[in-house]
Amino acid sequence: MPIKIPYGLPAGRVMEQENIFVMSDLRATHQDIRPLRIAVLNLMPTKITTETQLVRLLSNSSLQIDLTLLRISSHTPKNTSPEHMNTFYKNFDEVKDKKFDGLIITGAPVENYEFDEVNYWSELCEIMEWSKTNVFSTLHICWAAQAGLFYHYGVPKIPLEKKMFGVFNHRVLQPNHPIVRGFDEVFAAPHSRHTGIRLEDIQACPDIELLAVSGEAGAYLISAKDRRMLFVTGHSEYDYDTLAKEYFRDVERGLDIELPKHYFPDNDPTQRPANIWRGHAHLLFANWLNYYVYQATPYDINEIAGS
Repeated sequence: MPIKIPYGLPAGRVMEQENIFVMSDLRATHQDIRPLRIAVLNLMPTKITTETQLVRLLSNSSLQIDLTLLRISSHTPKNTSPEHMNTFYKNFDEVKDKKFDGLIITGAPVENYEFDEVNYWSELCEIMEWSKTNVFSTLHICWAAQAGLFYHYGVPKIPLEKKMFGVFNHRVLQPNHPIVRGFDEVFAAPHSRHTGIRLEDIQACPDIELLAVSGEAGAYLISAKDRRMLFVTGHSEYDYDTLAKEYFRDVERGLDIELPKHYFPDNDPTQRPANIWRGHAHLLFANWLNYYVYQATPYDINEIAGS
């Protein structure tokens, strides 16, 4: 089954070029099944790129998905046109009385700020609190993982001596856990962040469990034991060239930026990097949709309640 996306969303054209089936609103209304209602709170500055990356991963499933894009009303994006935001995005006030099977909260380039210094922190806290009763399972990515762990469990973030930047190997700690079903014992994933989470702070919290870790990049995959929340500290959704674009952008700005680790062939930024994490990314999202959402969420979506 395909993902149902808003008509005209740029990601639709990209999916067609990649032979990935997406469905219009009209066709979806003629299918006699209940699609999973998935919302995406997109905090990334490059909205269209992130939309496309996430639609690609959510489409790799036998489940029909009804996608809703959410925005922070207290923040105006600088890199995406008002026309795009007004056409395809909803404010939280428009959906706060609704229920969703799943919610994805993306990363954001604000790691160097304390949480309460982020200008939309109070609105994000309201959404995270709402998610406990109106969303069955929430997937938090990168900075959102740090924000969610802090808000829900009091796990602090810590500054890093230098940016965690590159593609790193990770080791599965609980191979029988459903979220890592089908994973290789060692798998790659990109990271791009200035802050991290201490392993001991995760292990000290009785309600969460560490499922995958990197010797270089630290904690990667953390789950609530009731599976209502999942935290991913990296960016498995990234395209092959996303880290390259970040690197060249910072070089152009004259910033002191190192080459992303384990990324460019022979550490030569003129060479095309290979995407060696694509299989893991598709499997992660498919497992989340299947085991955390589809097999556990109530058929009557209005029955979703707090854990």
